[in-house]
Amino acid sequence: MMELAFVFILGAAIGSFLNVVIIRTPLDQNVSFPASHCMSCHTPLRFYHNIPILSWLFLRGRCAFCGEKISLQYPLVELLSALIFLFSAVKLGINFHAFGTALAFVLLLALSVIDYRYKMVPDSINLAALTVAVLSVTSLSHLSYSVQNALLFAGGFTLLRFYLSYLLKKEAMGEADIMIAATMGAILGVPLALSAIFIGALLALPALLLTQGESEESKQLPFIPFLAMGAWIALMFDTYISTYLAGLYG
Repeated sequence: MMELAFVFILGAAIGSFLNVVIIRTPLDQNVSFPASHCMSCHTPLRFYHNIPILSWLFLRGRCAFCGEKISLQYPLVELLSALIFLFSAVKLGINFHAFGTALAFVLLLALSVIDYRYKMVPDSINLAALTVAVLSVTSLSHLSYSVQNALLFAGGFTLLRFYLSYLLKKEAMGEADIMIAATMGAILGVPLALSAIFIGALLALPALLLTQGESEESKQLPFIPFLAMGAWIALMFDTYISTYLAGLYG
């Protein structure tokens, strides 16, 4: 129990740093300097203003200096990061593989928020997620399998991109989507990653239908959040999905 509590706190702390990455990376700012400060009055924060989740609650969502509202994004990202680490540990055990898997998913969380807010996907975070996913293996013997799956999905999505772009006469898929697919392949393996992509597409379908008839700009639906959610569902319910696939295809 104490170990899981530590994992939760660690995840929340990483989520706190993740918020800095989410805010500063799209603006091409250094994530280490200057120190954390209010986005409105730019006053440097005290250490007790930076306690994940709790500080936002104690401050009632407002800056301690100027009283300006603090975005709900901060505690939500911290909480989601903490839960990702917690459930990864429960699912996979408290080990290097679980830590690497959780870290890859919180990086996907950061990419999801950035994709939603800015309609962009920083290569630095995307490459970090892919690298962590490839290296978060249970043993060195599984490393080649992880690399193979990442390359397989990267190659498959690249080929799909060429075909779709040719048929649609416009860019149908970005390079970021190819890297996300490679990350999913490295984490989940081929059958589960394909299932995750299918689940992500199902989750995105209602949002796509809701944007019908809207402006071209509003129709630019960020797809990475749905892919990330599909991957997480596939990881958490891998046994059920694998059993279903085995019964379906033998």
